[in-house]
Amino acid sequence: MLIVTGVIEVAADGVELARGATADMVAETLKEPGCIQYEFSQVIGQETRFRVYEEWQDLAALEAHFATPHMARFRTALAQAGVISRDVYRREGGEKISL
Repeated sequence: MLIVTGVIEVAADGVELARGATADMVAETLKEPGCIQYEFSQVIGQETRFRVYEEWQDLAALEAHFATPHMARFRTALAQAGVISRDVYRREGGEKISL
C-alpha cells in the first residue's frame, strides 16, 4: 500500500476555489480502482492550508490517478487559487496496527 500525505497552501483569495476543487477531487477520486482512502481537510486556524491524505493499493493505481481528467482540472484550479507552497509526499505503507 502507498500513502500520500502533505499540505498545500493557497492564497487567501483562492481559498473558496481550492475548497470547491478539493470537494470535486475527492468525489471523483474515490471512484477510482485502487483508491482505498482519499481526503482533504482545511487546517483549523490556518484556512489557507489544506491537508491531503491518500491510501492507494499500489503504484500503478496512483500513477493512473495522476493521468485522470479530474486531476488535470484540479491542477488548473490550484494554479488559479495561487499555490503558495506544496509539500506532498509518498510513503510505502506496512501492516495496519490499531492503536
